[in-house]
Amino acid sequence: MKILDLFDSDLYCNTLVKNPYIIAEAGVNHEGKMNLAYRLIDEAKEGGADSIKFQSYKAKTIASKNSPYYWDISKEPTTSQYNLFTKYDKFWKKEFEELKIHCDKVEIEFMSTPFDIESANFLNDLMDVYKISSSDITNKPFIEHISSFNKPIILSTGASNIDEIQEAISWVRNNIPVSLLHCILNYPTEDEKANLGMIKDLQSIFPDKIIGYSDHTLPNDMKILEIVTLLGVSIIEKHFTHDKKLEGNDHYHAMDKEDLKKFKINLSYILSSVGDQKKYSITSEELSRKNARRSLVANKNISSGKVISSDDITWKRPASGISPKFIEKVIGKKAAKLILEDESIQWDMIS
Repeated sequence: MKILDLFDSDLYCNTLVKNPYIIAEAGVNHEGKMNLAYRLIDEAKEGGADSIKFQSYKAKTIASKNSPYYWDISKEPTTSQYNLFTKYDKFWKKEFEELKIHCDKVEIEFMSTPFDIESANFLNDLMDVYKISSSDITNKPFIEHISSFNKPIILSTGASNIDEIQEAISWVRNNIPVSLLHCILNYPTEDEKANLGMIKDLQSIFPDKIIGYSDHTLPNDMKILEIVTLLGVSIIEKHFTHDKKLEGNDHYHAMDKEDLKKFKINLSYILSSVGDQKKYSITSEELSRKNARRSLVANKNISSGKVISSDDITWKRPASGISPKFIEKVIGKKAAKLILEDESIQWDMIS
C-alpha cells in the first residue's frame, strides 16, 4: 500500500484491525554517511517497512545554542540540543534527492520530516505526504506553511493535550486530510508509560482522522506494536537502525530489520486470527449450531389432543426440533399426535 492510498480510501476505519502502514523512522541514524543511509533504506525494505523516513534540519534553525536536552543522557551524553543536532545536520537537498532515487529503485516510499521552511520547500518535490513532529504541534506558522502544499499531513501528538491537538488541526488549511499519531515524548519510553489506551481516546474524539502510533519504546519482542495493531491503528512509525548496539542518538531505542521481520511474521498470525470483523455464524460452526443448541423436548408422554402446558416440556440438545425461543407458541397448543417422553417436538406435532 502507498501512503496516499490510505488517505484516499476507507481502509483507515479506526475500529478495524488491519495491516498497518509501517514507517521505519531512520531519522539521522545515517550519521551523515550516504553509504549508511543507503543501507538503512535497503534493510528497511528487507524488513518489510512500507516507507523509510529521515529528518531534515539544520542545528542553527531548530535550536538555540543554550537549548537543554530532553533525552536519556546515559545513552546520549550530549546535553545541548544544538550540539547534538550539529553532529547530524550534514544532509540537505542534494542528499535527500539521492536518497529518494534510491528508495524508488528498491521500491520503498521516501519520507522526511522537515524542521524548517527551507527543507519543507524542497521536500515538496520528493514526497506525497508531510510528517510534522510532536515538537511542532504548537508551531502555528510552520503548520500553516506545510498545509500550503495541499498534501496530507501526519501529525505526531507527543506531550500534547486534546485542546492543543484540536488547535493544531484548526491551523491546517484547505480541508487537507490529517492523520494523528499517538506518541509519548520520552526517549526511550518505558512500556508501562506507553499509555496505549490514549489511542482509543483519539479514535473517539477524532473519528474522521486516521489514527496511528509513533513508538519510542525499546523494541524487545515487538509486542507493543502488536497491541496497537489490535487497537486498530492505521499507521505505525518506529525508529529504525542498522545496529542497535551503537551508542548515542536514536540507535538504542530503535528496531532493526530483524525486529521488523519478527513483527511482520507475528502480524500475519494476528490478522489471520482476527479474521472477519463483522459478526456472523461461519460455515465451520454449522455442526455446532445443529447439535450444541437446544430444542423443545417432551418432559413426559404427551397424549394426542392434550393441551400442552409448561410442565409437559423442557429443552435439550440437539437443535433438531422447535427452538426454545418459540416456547410461547407451543404452550397452550394441542398435541396433534402422541409425543413420547424425551422426543424433540416438531411443528407438525402440534395444532
